[in-house]
Amino acid sequence: MRSKLYDLPPLDPLLAFEAAARNLSFTRAAAELFLTQSAVSRQIQTLEESLGVKLFERRPRALLLTQSGQALYRAAQEALQRLHDSARKLRGAAEVRAVTLTTTPGLAALWLIPRLARFTGAHPGVDVRISAGNEIVHLDRAGVDLAIRYTQLDHAGGARKLFGETVLPVCSPGLARQRARPLAEPGDLRHHVLLQLDDPRAAWLDWQLWFHALGLEELQPAGKLHFSHYDQLIQAAVSGQGVALGRHPLVRGLLREKKLVAPFKQDVCSSRAYFLVESSTAQSKPQVRAFIAWLLEETEKETLGDCAPEKTRA
Repeated sequence: MRSKLYDLPPLDPLLAFEAAARNLSFTRAAAELFLTQSAVSRQIQTLEESLGVKLFERRPRALLLTQSGQALYRAAQEALQRLHDSARKLRGAAEVRAVTLTTTPGLAALWLIPRLARFTGAHPGVDVRISAGNEIVHLDRAGVDLAIRYTQLDHAGGARKLFGETVLPVCSPGLARQRARPLAEPGDLRHHVLLQLDDPRAAWLDWQLWFHALGLEELQPAGKLHFSHYDQLIQAAVSGQGVALGRHPLVRGLLREKKLVAPFKQDVCSSRAYFLVESSTAQSKPQVRAFIAWLLEETEKETLGDCAPEKTRA
């Protein structure tokens, strides 16, 4: 039964939508909600019919939010988070000590999450919530404490720089050892499949720019595989499906664990870096201050030194 006072969308489909929008995947949303993928798809269809708008753009290899979907996702996430916190308090739970952070899927999956146990182990009473997505949200309006944003220095405003980035080809050890298609020099990439990120917001992270820096503008690879998310692209590299442009330090752990190798010495300095943005209330929360201190400790290890943007280093 719908409320006569509030013109709300159906709530079960709204929960399915929030999970699908956060993960950009019906499959991952279904696993999170203990539903089948078809059930999630039906709930999204019910919600779209209720609102009279299309919420997702379904592509062969990607699920994207429409403009309407982005607006609903912001509102749903904020409302659900407030209901979550209020419900915990009403049930007699201890005061919620949470740190909410938004960042890109690539940084979350490849850099932040593998290190997070060091913080949670030292602060067992703190609830860390990570929202991974490429959309830039207003922290105070969305109820988010911190953001790690990936941008150019002249777009960072007063944000604190955490670390820079270099770009270099990486692949699985097995692919690097192939005798029939050696990877002795950058020109050998013409015999290999290149893994490509299809994201207009990361257009600079393109093989042609790396080839241009090395004077290999005419090189044509044996083929390309395209991905909408960087962590998926790197997983394909780990499984030996092709050569990826590795973003250092995001792939540093995989290189250290020998899951990936860098066949060439040449890397290209990025004009982008990772910056920490704080909400207006971040410094008033002890748990958020503790998280910031831990984050700065971790990022001190990632200093890349002086590196002129988009220049090659041998």
